[in-house]
Amino acid sequence: MERLVSRVPVRRALISVSDKSGLTTFASRLIAAGVDLVSSGGTAAAIMAAGLPVTAVESITGAPEMFGGRVKTLHPKIHGGILADTRQSDHLADLAAHGIETFDLVVVNLYPFEAAIAASGVTSAEAIENIDIGGPAMIRAAAKNHERVGVVVDPRQYDEVSRAVEQGGLDADLKEHLAREAFFRTAAYDAAIVGWMGRGPTLPELLVVPLRKRLDLRYGENPHQEGAAYSSVDADAWWADAEQLQGKQMSFNNYLDTEAAWRLVHEFDKPAAAVIKHSNPAGVAVAAAPADAFAAAWDCDPVSAFGGVIALNRALDSETASRIVAAGFVEVIAAPGIDDEATGLLADKPNIRVLVAGPPQADDLDFRGIEGGFVIQERDHGSGRNVWKVVTDRAPSKSEAEDLAFAWKVAAHTKSNAIVVAKDGAAIGVGAGDQSRVGAAERAVSRAGSRARGAVAASDAFFPFRDGIDALAAAGITAIVEPGGSIRDNEVIAAADDHGIAMVFTETRHFLH
Repeated sequence: MERLVSRVPVRRALISVSDKSGLTTFASRLIAAGVDLVSSGGTAAAIMAAGLPVTAVESITGAPEMFGGRVKTLHPKIHGGILADTRQSDHLADLAAHGIETFDLVVVNLYPFEAAIAASGVTSAEAIENIDIGGPAMIRAAAKNHERVGVVVDPRQYDEVSRAVEQGGLDADLKEHLAREAFFRTAAYDAAIVGWMGRGPTLPELLVVPLRKRLDLRYGENPHQEGAAYSSVDADAWWADAEQLQGKQMSFNNYLDTEAAWRLVHEFDKPAAAVIKHSNPAGVAVAAAPADAFAAAWDCDPVSAFGGVIALNRALDSETASRIVAAGFVEVIAAPGIDDEATGLLADKPNIRVLVAGPPQADDLDFRGIEGGFVIQERDHGSGRNVWKVVTDRAPSKSEAEDLAFAWKVAAHTKSNAIVVAKDGAAIGVGAGDQSRVGAAERAVSRAGSRARGAVAASDAFFPFRDGIDALAAAGITAIVEPGGSIRDNEVIAAADDHGIAMVFTETRHFLH
């Protein structure tokens, strides 16, 4: 049985918008549906310029705009018309006594504060002038009284609201939804102001982060957990704007692994491929072509790569797609583009999730949840070659130096304790998340096997003892990059010299928990 929808007709609307997009079309639809419009300043002028009837706010309040437009709608005949609860006799009496007419719909979008502060060279005075006062007051008033009043805060809502008005009015569910969106808009607006006023420190004393759910996830870390993905309203999140071309709904773990892979491949200028499993690299490589980069990345550890996530920093072509299909099962493939032939090849593997996305943000904050709150840090962007100091008798050769730079970037994206063994632009052994550094070294060379001879290694933090160097040397490692900073650095350097290993200190560590 179909549920009956109770609609309340809209007879009178207040419109005051900064963003005039879609305004005249929206206004004409309301008027055609029998709605009387009341408007202020530039909004009224735009409606009148379109040849549409509108009543000016000042003709109702009896007061002109003042203080350069700062005061125009802050008046009892405006706010009383929004806030009055017509179910209460005393409210009805006040309306009659003061000659106030009610509004059924309030349409307001705010001064563009966020755009103003994003503009190059904006002054404090210009930013302050873009802080809206009357707009948030009207929005909050209408949202508070949403059982009677509809509130619209975004031109993207115009069509839905117009259709509802044309069909007889707004029902309770729509008004509640609009009110929730309205309160979120004013909260996000205030958050932007708080952020601007706290500008300067990377981690300000007060931080307000308005989040909007962008996606429901297949599940959380495990199937019995619900999951969803949220983004900050001002964030240009790569995943939120990504296009999923095929495959099952993404899960919590899929996004964590894809985020790790996506950030890693964007460390490199050459064509790069990364295979991630449980947020750690199972393989990473750069090459002249994406297909070769993928093949080298997969060869690092094919057993661990099975069921992993693949990211490329170049468009997915047919050769790369065919190699991926031949290699084994993967959960996700992420790339900045995909050609038609690759799309056709992957269509035969419908369980593989395929994402096409833009690059990750470079300067957002890194939030980690703890009970009742977060620990927050700036992102680690120090994996490039900044200060590198040769500390051994032998300096790295040119080819060793290139592989050290590659391995160092991979190590920065590997869970601590991390050791990455690399050769010819590819990781060939990764020791990740070990409780001891020598354990990470032993796991990395074990995975590399005989390929470790003549390879290089990177450590995300210093070696506390020479045992890690000895383990790498026994496998045939010829050059090492690490931060330095241990009280036993001299012992570690001596161990490298004993084995004829070239060692470079970076003075920057890259713990990743």
